[in-house]
Amino acid sequence: MSIAIIPARGGSKRIPGKNIRFFAGKPMIAYSIEAAIHSGLFDRIIVSTDSPEIASIALEYDAEIPFFRPPELADDHTPTAPVLLHCLQYIEKTYELPEYACCIYATAPLIQPRFIKKGYETIITRKVSSVFSVTSYAASIFRALRITKDGHLAMFWPEHELTRSNDLPEVFHDAGQFYWFNCRKFMERPKLYTDDALPVILPRHLVQDIDTEEDWQRAEYLYKALQMEQKQEE
Repeated sequence: MSIAIIPARGGSKRIPGKNIRFFAGKPMIAYSIEAAIHSGLFDRIIVSTDSPEIASIALEYDAEIPFFRPPELADDHTPTAPVLLHCLQYIEKTYELPEYACCIYATAPLIQPRFIKKGYETIITRKVSSVFSVTSYAASIFRALRITKDGHLAMFWPEHELTRSNDLPEVFHDAGQFYWFNCRKFMERPKLYTDDALPVILPRHLVQDIDTEEDWQRAEYLYKALQMEQKQEE
């Protein structure tokens, strides 16, 4: 038994209504719900929200809203872990606690069911505490630049100025799509970045943070390009 938990609060500041704003013809959250459904892995798909409007749309796409998230877990500074813990505590009291759960972010329209399934296969075969999606940086972070107070450029790691790119290690960042975790271990220690965490590596063209209008437009371009590619393959 496994469940999907989709956190989706109603108070987005940078892009108002981001979780349910229409993206390429559907509410943003619909893509995460549909990916969870199409993976075929979940006994329940629960949306944790404080918003009746988000709840109504989530129900339209066949997710569950067994509770409304309390206000103290729905502000700008609430991290993901307490939200997941609140959901698991509710499930433990009301249903049966599953062995595994997957947190899927509501703002991941490029998410693919096949990678959710790969994460599940990894966590059940490797018996680790967590598995989550990552992608590589397009350029090495060891060549990163900063702008100084007087407006000049400076390297963060000047010792790597002459290091060949091939000699620099590949570096990854959180793709912000999904996080598989062992429920019992998580309840004992509510943390997604566990010491034994394993990655599901996504191609960069399937990853886009959406925090600004520019991010939104780029994500729609990527999504439409993927749709065209799929039609050509059919």
